[in-house]
Amino acid sequence: MRSPSDRLAKTLISEEKLQERVAELADQINSDFKNSNLIVVGLLTGTIIFLADLVRKIDLPLRLDFIGVSSYRNNTESSKLVFTKELNIDVKDQDVLIVDDILDTGKTLKSVIDKINTMHPRKISTCVLLSKKARREYITPADYVGFEIPNEFAVGYGLDYAEHYRNLPFIGALNN
Repeated sequence: MRSPSDRLAKTLISEEKLQERVAELADQINSDFKNSNLIVVGLLTGTIIFLADLVRKIDLPLRLDFIGVSSYRNNTESSKLVFTKELNIDVKDQDVLIVDDILDTGKTLKSVIDKINTMHPRKISTCVLLSKKARREYITPADYVGFEIPNEFAVGYGLDYAEHYRNLPFIGALNN
């Protein structure tokens, strides 16, 4: 049996580039929301590491909550979405920033935006660490994008494959 590290093919984004880009995203968010009390909504679980680094660099009054979305997986393909955790903060008439790890097909982010829209926020913005346009099936906005990546299975910095690799400090790609 191969160990998880045997599947790692290459580094897509170094730890240094990740930290530089997270700081740049935080600067953009600070500028765009400077007169706002922001509600940041993180999507569980893959976004945790990115979200922690990002919110520590946001110098605004903010409240933080999480929404859980899961899809039953068959290898690397997702299927039906199930909400596993609801928001605890009332977002009505508030500025909301949804933070996700990867914008792939767009299905998850679109579903979360649709759900939060039913709660009548003033504004919804989105921030994703990675965007993979090659697999996009749904037109889903991303106001802040860390990196565009090729159509490879990305792991590390919170992203996983079968619950492995989340703790890598960089973004890597798996061998097929």
